[in-house]
Amino acid sequence: MTVRRDFKEPARCRPDLVIGRDELYAAAREQLTRGGSVLLHGPAGIGKSTVLRALAADYGDAARTVLRCSATESESHLPFLALADLFGLVLDEISDKLPAAQRTALESALTGRGESTLQRDGLALRLAVLSALRALAAAGPVLLVADDLQWLDSASAELLGFAARRLGDTPVQLLCAVRTEGQEYDRQLRASPPDTLAVRLNPLSRAQVSALLDHRGYSDLPRSTMREIHRTSGGNPLFALELGRALGESPTPPRPGEPLPVPTSLRALVLSRLDMLSAEARRTLLVASAGARPTLALLHAAGRENAEAETARAAELGLLTTEPEGPAVRFAHPLISAALYAEAPAQERRAAHAALSTAASDPIERARNLALATTGTDPEVSARLAEAAALSRDRGAPSVAASLGLLAARHTPPDGTPAPDQHRLQAAEDAITAGEVDLAREIAREVLTRATVPADRIRAWEVVIEAAGQALGDVDAVFPQALADAGDDPRLLALVHYHLAWRKLIVEGDFSEARQEAAHAAELAARGDDRRTELMALSFQSSTETLMGHPNAPATIKQAMKEPQDPYVACHHNGVGAARFRWLMMSDQLAEARSTITALLREVRRRGMVESEVHFQRFLAETELRSGHCGRALDLARESLRLARDSGIGLGASAMLASLAEASGGDVDRALELAREAAGRAEEDGDQMYLSRALAALGHAQLVAGDAAGAVGSLRRVRELEAGLRITDPARGRWQGDLAEALVLVGEPGEAQDVIDVTREHALRLDRESVLAVLDRSEAMVRAALGDHEAALSRLTSVQDRLAKLGYGLEEARAAFALARLRTLRPGTALGPTSYDEAARLFRRCRALPWLRQVDAAAAEGAAAQQLAVVRQQPPSDVLEGLASMERQVAALVMEGATNREIAARLFISVKTVEATLTRVYRKLGIRSRVDIVRLAAGRHAK
Repeated sequence: MTVRRDFKEPARCRPDLVIGRDELYAAAREQLTRGGSVLLHGPAGIGKSTVLRALAADYGDAARTVLRCSATESESHLPFLALADLFGLVLDEISDKLPAAQRTALESALTGRGESTLQRDGLALRLAVLSALRALAAAGPVLLVADDLQWLDSASAELLGFAARRLGDTPVQLLCAVRTEGQEYDRQLRASPPDTLAVRLNPLSRAQVSALLDHRGYSDLPRSTMREIHRTSGGNPLFALELGRALGESPTPPRPGEPLPVPTSLRALVLSRLDMLSAEARRTLLVASAGARPTLALLHAAGRENAEAETARAAELGLLTTEPEGPAVRFAHPLISAALYAEAPAQERRAAHAALSTAASDPIERARNLALATTGTDPEVSARLAEAAALSRDRGAPSVAASLGLLAARHTPPDGTPAPDQHRLQAAEDAITAGEVDLAREIAREVLTRATVPADRIRAWEVVIEAAGQALGDVDAVFPQALADAGDDPRLLALVHYHLAWRKLIVEGDFSEARQEAAHAAELAARGDDRRTELMALSFQSSTETLMGHPNAPATIKQAMKEPQDPYVACHHNGVGAARFRWLMMSDQLAEARSTITALLREVRRRGMVESEVHFQRFLAETELRSGHCGRALDLARESLRLARDSGIGLGASAMLASLAEASGGDVDRALELAREAAGRAEEDGDQMYLSRALAALGHAQLVAGDAAGAVGSLRRVRELEAGLRITDPARGRWQGDLAEALVLVGEPGEAQDVIDVTREHALRLDRESVLAVLDRSEAMVRAALGDHEAALSRLTSVQDRLAKLGYGLEEARAAFALARLRTLRPGTALGPTSYDEAARLFRRCRALPWLRQVDAAAAEGAAAQQLAVVRQQPPSDVLEGLASMERQVAALVMEGATNREIAARLFISVKTVEATLTRVYRKLGIRSRVDIVRLAAGRHAK
């Protein structure tokens, strides 16, 4: 009886796998399914064993026999140990199937009885292993799972390699893992079957490390700490988990400038080779670990006279990597530097920083090291840190500025000027700019526990509100407290009312009230001579008016663009530049919108404004999507989503735009998934404004996926939401054409025409040319559904030309597709794939792959239909006169012999709509089936 090994893993192991390993897992799984073998490789702690176990558990059921061995370093000197693990439990089953000499050699090796060796029984043992695998495979597929191949005893490794190279078509697969550095897996690959796929496990991204720690219960760590964990661990999941555990167990988090608490387990793992260095060499490496960008010249300037020889020795031991093309001193892994620094006594660390405070050439580095070398308060140190923070801010490094600001606060005397809390508040604002909202919120809350000055309290409340992002409902209690702290100071009141305007929009969904609050905030700021807040309020007011379709929008934008301008507001994602971009997009000025957003994106990257970068990357993707550059839009949208997940900012909005990009140029299933994620986030945050955008993206993806009924359901909800929000400008979401098209497909042309008529009224008032063109395309489909093909053809030809002139490449291609379908399906028109050539060309130019697949499918259907007899157009029988228009058309086509699918294509409706319409026809005519309709037609011809 074959002994099967059950590799079902504990439940906790499986979710870890999907974090950052989806693609490689899928590739390995597909390789196994094809009958091939897989070799997983990568450095220690990278997750090879986790993936190996999950693959074995997932794929093991497909094999009749699963064998496993897992080697360890301490046992690697024992010959044939791995062989015993693999075959020990199945020896009884296969022994009688082996030739006597092979059986004796194998039993001797596995049991330890006798003195079998590769030198004495080499050929017999090699053939025995090969024969054993063939014997097992004769009863069914065999899966051999081996972990930590690097510790496999040499005898077992030689025997398995011999067999693996000779298995041929025998259904034996190997699933193995080996520890490697770089790409050093050739030796193991040569000992594997020829069809083996080598899969390298790379470090996790910051977002993936965050997800892993969150899954393991370390979800309360600030984002700045998570960033430091990712940097220190180098993306290694084992190292990240150990660091997260150490932080979770630490009673107090590390202060800025202090190292992460490196647990003993990791210190022992990476520092075991330090004992082979001299004490002086260790001090040299400590100075290198304390520096931001250590070089040999810096180490010399810091007093390390023998730096060359000492770093060369450290490189020989694998502690440092050599840099042949540069002078940098780089640790082989960030964890080595962190563990070395954490291991050093505090006095030695301060001495290293003191040396660097004079040796470093960069003023920021000098100030940082001076602070870390100093204990207690010191006004001079505080002043130098504040100057360094300002310099970091100017260089576009707000995260560094925040860290330096907190150090400045620590070294500022209680009665210093500026006060310690003012340094903290500046640090919190820098953290907001850098996208480190958790750190910013923590600082602001701490300041609020003791601050009494109204200006300081309002500044702290502002940080708390901004840190909430779209979830403003979570900080509702803040606003009454902030208003009370502001008193009657117009400058402070302006700040509070500006944020109240956002609350009105996001939480209450009231554009009109939000606009009034913004106008009030701008007025208060002007009275208080606060130009920055005035510009932010005017920008918000103009954006709101633009979305509402308010006639004052152009005038408010013009007012917001008057001098003097504030550089920060000019490039902020809620500032005047962004407001102008939105207006350009909605006014069909795509080229100018692209140049505007490109310049804004460049500036916020220079300034290190992470939140604005997330939004502007998304805006640029939207611009490219509108222009029909679907491939470029998809790349930008995916990058925006990656940045949003990495920073925790704008996740819903980025998922929404990524959904639109996927539906147009990527994977429709992924588009549906992202749209549902965006809608879920918006509902969770209580954000009605983005909920409507997310549902519009969902409806679009459903339409592209062929789910017209689902699209109608989603887009009807969008219509209800935007009516409640009083959004009248159809250029805001551009979902109306999709809704009308979906309604036609489900057999509701009347409702589709209503949507078109209402939307056209607003589009005409606001001069939205592209919206009007799309509405005309949708109306052509309504006309075609009602049987007026000539009017539909004429309108579609005009629409395609208009969209081309406006630069809306994808909408132009959709118009060409609709025109091709209409021409192909018009009664009396010859059918064939050539009708779709123009649509295919335009979609190919846009790289709109989902749409191109639809064109290919339609062309194929046309070619098949051409083989059928041309459908005769006949007037409906008198008995059909009591039916509604759609019912008459469906019944008449049934009389002509058309199938339900052919009727759906002819009338631009779904097959389900055809079936429902026929049910009504049967009921009205008192018949039971399609056959009875044909009989009615036959009766008419007989008269």
